[in-house]
Amino acid sequence: MRKFGLIGFPLGHSFSKKYFTEKFQKEGLDDCQFELFEIETADQLKKIISENPSLEGLSVTIPHKQAVIPLFNDLDPACDAIGAVNCIQIKEGKLTGYNTDYIGFKDSLEAWLEGKKVSALVLGTGGASKAVCKALEDLGIEYLSVSRKTTDSSISYEELAGTPELFEKYRLIINCTPLGTYPNTDAMPSIPKEAFSENTLIYDLVYNPAVTKLMQTCLDKGGKAKNGLEMLEGQAEAAWKIWNS
Repeated sequence: MRKFGLIGFPLGHSFSKKYFTEKFQKEGLDDCQFELFEIETADQLKKIISENPSLEGLSVTIPHKQAVIPLFNDLDPACDAIGAVNCIQIKEGKLTGYNTDYIGFKDSLEAWLEGKKVSALVLGTGGASKAVCKALEDLGIEYLSVSRKTTDSSISYEELAGTPELFEKYRLIINCTPLGTYPNTDAMPSIPKEAFSENTLIYDLVYNPAVTKLMQTCLDKGGKAKNGLEMLEGQAEAAWKIWNS
């Protein structure tokens, strides 16, 4: 039996298990299975590998996308630029890290924008945001990162709220935080409601629920919004190609 899986914490509402289980059934891959490995710390990956010798690949989600990097034998060059990993290939006892978030997001955003060039606010500075920022750079889209505290590379939500003119320049808002994810569907990043307009574009990496509070707030003002399901499907298919390469 070929085994694949997902590591992260928590994993109560995983997209990956449902997606790959349905994929295996649809494609008649009876010798494949996908499991969830809920681990609180990245170093527990070693135990997962040793206890599951038939593992050929793993997806990586919050909060381990950066912490797992020192555990690999090899790293795809793109991961150096991104600084995060969300896909692990396991072959002959060796672990190689990849980033398919980049592929899934870049392809999805490019199709959604249909050639439009807009500047973006990137909410969050975790592993997913690093892939997003790299994709924006490669698409030639100017962006500004937003985090809880002002740093050399980002501004704070408080600073953003106090500078309303930024919303005129940065029309695309990309949520790379887990805020709004089920079951905490009433949560959303600290974006003032008056910042939204018919010109606002929201790309929320959250996919459950299908319409987050952030997305709905934008839609109520006449703007456009998209969730992260297409990105997830794209990165999952990219991971499957890597595991079978």
